[in-house]
Amino acid sequence: MKKSLFIGCGTALVTPFADDGINFEELKRLLEFQIEQGADSIIVCGTTGESSTMSLQEKKEVIQFTVKTVNKRIPVIAGTGGNNTKEVIELSQFAEKSGVDGLLLVTPYYNKTTQAGLVEHYEKVASSVTIPIILYNVPSRTGVNIEPETCFSLSRISNIVGIKEASGNISQVAKIAYLCGDNLWIYSGNDDQVLPILSLGGIGVISVLSNIMPKLVHNMVFDYLSGNFTLAKDSQIKVIPLINSLFSEVNPIPIKHALNKMGYSVGTPRLPLVPISKSNKEKLENLMREFKIIS
Repeated sequence: MKKSLFIGCGTALVTPFADDGINFEELKRLLEFQIEQGADSIIVCGTTGESSTMSLQEKKEVIQFTVKTVNKRIPVIAGTGGNNTKEVIELSQFAEKSGVDGLLLVTPYYNKTTQAGLVEHYEKVASSVTIPIILYNVPSRTGVNIEPETCFSLSRISNIVGIKEASGNISQVAKIAYLCGDNLWIYSGNDDQVLPILSLGGIGVISVLSNIMPKLVHNMVFDYLSGNFTLAKDSQIKVIPLINSLFSEVNPIPIKHALNKMGYSVGTPRLPLVPISKSNKEKLENLMREFKIIS
């Protein structure tokens, strides 16, 4: 059995931007809020963090700042994936030297490699570092799906310990669980599928919702894992309207607006993403009031 990087709620943190780069003062506020409210892990420079529009230097600075600020209170996981294997290795090695606890590696996008190419890509990266790796499967964004049989092959690599499954395909998740067992821990990559994935042996979620409600997401996972199934189910169902609103436009457009409404200064998404539309903004704010996130 491989050791998991974390159990529970991993927050896929937004990156707060200022006109001249990263707003590190707000990043510190966000990190402290997450730790105080019970997040079990922090993931930086992922999809929600807008890694695709961050420079290499910005990624390095965010990784180093996060490691220093969190100071081992909870695990820090760096998103270092990309579609250039050489660059992924370079950033992954930098993140390891900076003291992160693990890496989140999205499938190479745009290139649309084969399953054999995925195996070679991940083998190369995994052999270049010693820290644990979580695969990230999100075919709706990358155009590439990690097939269950490929997960099985990759689960044989000692430091590939988990997968963030955001395919939305529960049957696929079930097959991954069947083939890989406890050699590949499964995390939900979709906030509306946390409980279905936990029911198949998953151990947590890498969450967008937890940017604004970390305590609820943490409690939902641990309620389920401790046998309080009804309480966990009620929590999952209750937040479905809010989750739907947070994905009414491409992530992280809505979640950045939500954090700004909460009094943080995370800026607007970088182009080509644009601020949330008026109609979706109003719906999101109304739901945030219903959940007493804002007044």
